Amino acid sequence: MTKYAKWFIWVMVITAAIVWIRWELQPEPIEVKVTTVEKGVVDRTVANTRAGSVKSCRRARLSPSLGGQIARLEVKEGSRVMPGDLLLELWNDDIKAEVVLAERQAVSAEATAKAACLNADNAQREADRLVRLKESGAVSVERIDQVQTNAEAHKAECVASSVQAEVSKARLGVAKANLERTRLHAPFEGVVAQINSELNEYVTPSPPGIATLPVIDLVDDSCFYVSAPIDEVDAMGIKTGMQTNITLDAFGKRIFKATIRRIACFVLDLEKQARTVEVEAEFTNQEDLLELLAGYSADVEIILESKQAVLRVPTEAVMEDYKVLVFDPAEGVLRERKVEVGISNWKYSEIIQGLKQGDRILLSVDKEGVADGVAVKIEQEKKQ
Repeated sequence: MTKYAKWFIWVMVITAAIVWIRWELQPEPIEVKVTTVEKGVVDRTVANTRAGSVKSCRRARLSPSLGGQIARLEVKEGSRVMPGDLLLELWNDDIKAEVVLAERQAVSAEATAKAACLNADNAQREADRLVRLKESGAVSVERIDQVQTNAEAHKAECVASSVQAEVSKARLGVAKANLERTRLHAPFEGVVAQINSELNEYVTPSPPGIATLPVIDLVDDSCFYVSAPIDEVDAMGIKTGMQTNITLDAFGKRIFKATIRRIACFVLDLEKQARTVEVEAEFTNQEDLLELLAGYSADVEIILESKQAVLRVPTEAVMEDYKVLVFDPAEGVLRERKVEVGISNWKYSEIIQGLKQGDRILLSVDKEGVADGVAVKIEQEKKQ
């Protein structure tokens, strides 16, 4: 074997050893999640700073305007009532007696007025008859003056009696109004949500400036909306009629469509909390209302701007300084790339420059060890 052949063999052995060592020392590829860059809808949105609430369009916390003992309780929690239905009635036998007395007095006053007016009519006819006889000289002037004065007196008595009859009717109305104050009626159709008293218990109206529990809490379950606080910085761009996505903790990731119906005309300043503006959103799909309950916690995402069929990536894939890690399938490594981002929200960001449709980018950017040039293998590919 020649000198050169031995030298060549040693070079090959050393090269193979180096390759083997480098192969052994090469780290295992990191398992990562990637997603494919595609076109879709991207919205620019604002969301509430604190949890909002589902509220009923009409909710009445009802109590009698008088204090007294509950003699009738016509409903129970969960009862459905119609407008005008009696909910409860306080003990009111004394007021009922006053109503009966006022009714009798009204009937008596009306009869007295009728008699007085009949007498007035009769006196007037007598005066008219004597005036006609005056021309024949059969009746003296003094007699005519007497009957005419008598007719005027009876007429005045008729007027006074009629007014007294009206006073009696008004007094009857007052008695009936007092009786009605002992009864609580439903102001609208709804469901009795809560009852805070029992039959035969004594209830009292709230003292001035001191709130007490209502006797009956009535909720209209046919109409709901969401009220939520928006940071004052974001509130300027919100307009009534804007489309809104609502999520409720009770329904998981389900999205309810809604529109903004009202924006508060003042900024709410609560101690130790950010200043906010209250907004109200009404549900678009009426069928959704059948599944709702007043009091559900809710989050609103108001769509300020929407772009259709634009290049987009999950917002979580965009790192600081607007960089992404693109998977290079030829070498099996990640390549850092600078991108220009347009509008975005918590879910998607619009890509103006830096990527093309079909690129596969790293989704698990917080995974330890991922960086530019690192070898990876695809653990999972997320579809947008």
